[in-house]
Amino acid sequence: MAPHTNDFPPLAVDSLETSALTKAQLADMLFEQIGLNKRESKDMVEAFFDLIASHLVQGEEVKLSGFGNFQMRTKAPRPGRNPRTGELIPIAARRVVTFHASQKLKEQLQIDEGGGAPQ
Repeated sequence: MAPHTNDFPPLAVDSLETSALTKAQLADMLFEQIGLNKRESKDMVEAFFDLIASHLVQGEEVKLSGFGNFQMRTKAPRPGRNPRTGELIPIAARRVVTFHASQKLKEQLQIDEGGGAPQ
């Protein structure tokens, strides 16, 4: 299966450090590639992430076909240790977001890293 390509230019990544794609860069890409004005581009990016966040807060899984799934999970309380003193301290229960990449995204990552076509 051929890897999916898009019209967005790849971000330059230095071999010693990784760059991060920001919301501002996403808005600029929408402006340049789709033709939305800058305000519409920024508003669309903000609305997209607000929708994802609100669904996660409500305990819903967010599935983006071909990309991956975001899920809110509750981690149980557990004992921890102060790294300086070694003292036992309780770590409270908390909610965390997990992400699982789709098989399609995993395959694209392997091809882009020079791993060749997946077996």
